[in-house]
Amino acid sequence: MPSCSLSTKHKQPVRKLTTIRPRSGWHWLNFREIWEARELLLVFTARDIKVRYKQTVLGAAWAVIQPLTTMIIFTVIFGRLAKIPSEGFPYPVFVYAGLLPWTFFANALSSSGNSLVGAAHLISKVYFPRLIIPISSVGAGVVDLLISTVILLMLMVFFHVPLTMHILAAPFLLLGVITTALGVGTLLAALTVSYRDFRFVIPFMIQIWMYMTPVVYGVGFIPEKYRWLLMLNPMSGYIDGFRAAFLGKPFHVMSLAFSACVSCVLLCLGAAYFAKVERRFVDVI
Repeated sequence: MPSCSLSTKHKQPVRKLTTIRPRSGWHWLNFREIWEARELLLVFTARDIKVRYKQTVLGAAWAVIQPLTTMIIFTVIFGRLAKIPSEGFPYPVFVYAGLLPWTFFANALSSSGNSLVGAAHLISKVYFPRLIIPISSVGAGVVDLLISTVILLMLMVFFHVPLTMHILAAPFLLLGVITTALGVGTLLAALTVSYRDFRFVIPFMIQIWMYMTPVVYGVGFIPEKYRWLLMLNPMSGYIDGFRAAFLGKPFHVMSLAFSACVSCVLLCLGAAYFAKVERRFVDVI
């Protein structure tokens, strides 16, 4: 019988070489990585909501007390004493409709700006997309906003201010406010990691920003030749839009469009700077 020789070829496994290099300069965020960590984002958001009301006497009532107390003070000082016009609406409803988005925005900036420093124990131990920390801080404030909206609706019933179809625009206006808060909040969060004195800058900046925004006064209170300055402030268009949505007054489409553009620019700048300095967080936090 003829002899048969079997030859076997052993294939070497293909090894992939992965080279990890630190990224430098300006680059864009990896949104796919953030999307894959969406469950962690929900966990962080739920944690922020629980921590906010944990071991408190009044609990979620604080979401109502802050804008309601501010509304009463503003009504007495600016509505009764200063006689600031309210465009024909009852001043308490008028100012509360402006305080509703502003309170959410101010709290979102304050919490997101300090969020990375507050989560230093997590950042230094395990890797995850750092951007979800300020995003969760902003998202937690939506619950307070929804609770405060119920009080506004009750005020409208008390002062006989009817709802109109303009209310359908409220979710889109809220999206614009969230975009602005995310843009500025991520920028402040990244700056606060490197420069800790921004913890003191944030509340001062929020206070000055409020008086530059038509919260206690309407857009018509500003002389027409200076109104273009309000368009540089994206919150001006959104707050006036919230009043239009709830009180049924006309929308200023040009102002809203400009606010949307400024919000997108702020979000891009905040995300780009965050991505640029993110790799240094572990070293300096």
